[in-house]
Amino acid sequence: MFDGPMLTALAMLFIAEGLLPLLAPGAWRRMFAQLMQLRDGQLRFFGLCSVALGVMLWLLL
Repeated sequence: MFDGPMLTALAMLFIAEGLLPLLAPGAWRRMFAQLMQLRDGQLRFFGLCSVALGVMLWLLL
């Protein structure tokens, strides 16, 4: 299902996602609270931008 590079990428994702709550839990909590205030369309736009950036980086590598 997952080969070596995919597992490496997944591991890096978990590390990146865990750094902010580990190092600055208060800032993470405030950021999460602000995200909860966004409308669905705004969240979808940020999700689209994130996916597009990820695909572009993946294609470059």
